[in-house]
Amino acid sequence: MKRSDFDPISADAFERQLRKVIVFVAVAFGVLVLRLWSLQVLRGEEYRQRSEHNRIRLRDIPASRGLIFDSKGRRLAQNLPSYDLYVTPEDVESPEQLFGQLHSLVGLDVEDALKKLNQTGRRRPFKPILIKPDISRDQLALVETYRYDLPGIMIRVNPRRHYIKGEFACHVLGYLGEITEQQLRSNKFPHKRAGDLVGKAGTELKWDKYLSGLRGGEQIEVDAKGRKIAVLSRREPEPGANVFLNIDSELQAVAERGLSGRKGVVIAVEPGTGRILAMASRPSFDPNIFIRGIDQSTWKAIVSSKDYPLQNRAVSGIFPPGSVFKIVVALAALEEGIIDPDEPVICNGSFPLGDRVFRCWKKHGHGAVNLHRALVESCDVYFYKLGLALGVEKIAKFARRLGLGRVTGYDLGFEKKGLVPTKRWKLKRWGSRWQGGETATLAIGQGYLLVTPIQLVNMISAVFNGGFLYAPQVTKHVGADQVYYKFTPKLKSVAGVSPEHLERVRTALVGVVNDPHGTGRKAIIDGVVVAGKTGTAQVVGSEKMEGVEEDQVPMHLRDHAWFVAVAPAESPRIAVVVLIEHGGHGGSAAAPVAREVISKYLGLGS
Repeated sequence: MKRSDFDPISADAFERQLRKVIVFVAVAFGVLVLRLWSLQVLRGEEYRQRSEHNRIRLRDIPASRGLIFDSKGRRLAQNLPSYDLYVTPEDVESPEQLFGQLHSLVGLDVEDALKKLNQTGRRRPFKPILIKPDISRDQLALVETYRYDLPGIMIRVNPRRHYIKGEFACHVLGYLGEITEQQLRSNKFPHKRAGDLVGKAGTELKWDKYLSGLRGGEQIEVDAKGRKIAVLSRREPEPGANVFLNIDSELQAVAERGLSGRKGVVIAVEPGTGRILAMASRPSFDPNIFIRGIDQSTWKAIVSSKDYPLQNRAVSGIFPPGSVFKIVVALAALEEGIIDPDEPVICNGSFPLGDRVFRCWKKHGHGAVNLHRALVESCDVYFYKLGLALGVEKIAKFARRLGLGRVTGYDLGFEKKGLVPTKRWKLKRWGSRWQGGETATLAIGQGYLLVTPIQLVNMISAVFNGGFLYAPQVTKHVGADQVYYKFTPKLKSVAGVSPEHLERVRTALVGVVNDPHGTGRKAIIDGVVVAGKTGTAQVVGSEKMEGVEEDQVPMHLRDHAWFVAVAPAESPRIAVVVLIEHGGHGGSAAAPVAREVISKYLGLGS
C-alpha cells in the first residue's frame, strides 16, 4: 500500500502522533541519561560510600583514660565499664516506633532521642549517635533479648571515669565535661571529636593530652539492618598515661576532715621543695555528676551558688590575711633598719590617728612590748606604729618579695594574684590619695590587701627555708614506662631578706605557739617544736560590730580565721596554712586543724 492510498486527513494525524511519540521517547531517554549521569558522576562517590556502608562500616574504639594516683600509689580516679546505647540513623525506618520500644525497655527519653537524631542524623547518617549512656545490666539484657526487633540499635562498652571517693580532693583532681565547639576549633585537642569528654579543671585538664590516649577502630561487616556480622580488621586503642600526684591520701583526709561542715582551705607543702602534700577546699563537689551529664537546672544551681563549690579557694580565693601579714611588716622593718627590735613600745589598747582611734584586739592593751613579744601576742598597736614608720611603699615592696601580689607558679593554674596596694594603685583605682590610716590598717593585714592561701603557705615556707620561694606543685610524675613529666623543685625567686632577720622572726614564731601568752598555743604538739602565726581577718569594720556580742554576729559577717605553721621549726618538713571562713579567731578555729595535719604527717596522730 502506498502513502497515496491513505486518506490525507488520516496520514496527517498519524504523522502528528508519531512526532509526539518520538519527542516523548527522546525526552524520557534524555531524563534517564541525565539521571544516570547525576547518579554515577555527580553523586557517584556518595552512593558508592553509602553502598559500601550498607555492608562495611568503620567504628571507633575509645581509649581507656589514664588513672590518677596519690604519692603512694593509691588510686584516686579510675575507669569503669559503661554500657552505652547508640542508634545509627541510616538503619532506622521509624524512629518514633523504635524509640517507643526503647522507652518501655530501658526508660529512654523519646523526645531527647528524637532531638539528637534530627540534629546529627541527616548530616551523618552512618555515624552512631549516643541516645542513652550507662544503662544497667538488666537493661542490657533486655536490649540483647529484643535485638532483632531493634534495627539500628547497638551497645558499646565504653570506659567511664569514676572518682573513687566522690568529693575527695575534687579541686585537685578536677572533672570531665563534653568538649565544646570552641575547644574543637582551637586545635588544642587534635585527637578529640564532638561528644568526647575532656578535662575541665585540675589534673584532668592539666594533663588531658597524656591522660586521653589514642582511640582505636574496627572495620565491621553488617547486614541490611545494620547488625554486625563480622569484624574485618581492628586497630587497638592506646590507653592514656597514668598520673601520680604528690598528694598523700591519708594526709588529705585529715585536711578535709578539719574543714568538715565549714568553708575554708587547708594546704600542706614541703617547705624546701614546693611539693604539695595536701590541698583541701570547701565547699566542694562530686566530679562524678559531670560524667553522665547533668541537666541545665542542676548546672545552673552549681554555677550560681554563692558558695562557689567549683572554685579552688586554695589558689583562686582572695582574702585579707589579718595578723599573718605582721610577718611581712616585721621583716620589712628589720631590713630597712627603722627599729631597734628590743626597744619597747607601749600598747594601752588603742592608737589615736587623726580623727580615728585604731584599737588593739586586746581591749586593755599589752603594756610595753618589743618586736618579739608583739609577734608572739600579735599586738596591733605595735604594728600600727611600725607600719606608719615604714610607709605603704616599703611594706608593699617586701610583700612582693615574699610572694604576695603575684602568682606562685602552682602547676595546675587558675591562680589569682591577689592585691598588694600602693599609693599609685589607689590613685588609679579610686582617684584619691593614700591616707595614713590606710597604712596603719595595712600593717595588720586589713584594708585593700588581698592574698590567696597558697601565697601564705609559700611565704611561711620561705621564712623557714632561708628565703626561697618555690613553685607549689601537685604533680609527681606523668607516665610509668615512658615518663612525660617528673617533679623537680622549681625555684621562683629569693625573698632577699638577711639570715639574721629571718632567724629573729623565726624565733618569735616559735613563741607564738610555745610561749605562755602566745596566740597559737592550740597548735602545740608534744615532742615537736611547731612555729606559726595566727590571723583574724575582719570581714566588716570593727566599728560596725562595736557593742555586738561575738555569738550574735551573723555568720557571714564574722571574721576569717587564719593559721600558718611549720614543723619541726629547727628543720622544717611540713608547712601548713589553714583558713576557716567566718571562723572567728585563728588561734581557736584554725590552729587545731593545723596541729592535726602536722601530727599526721610526722606520724604522731591518727
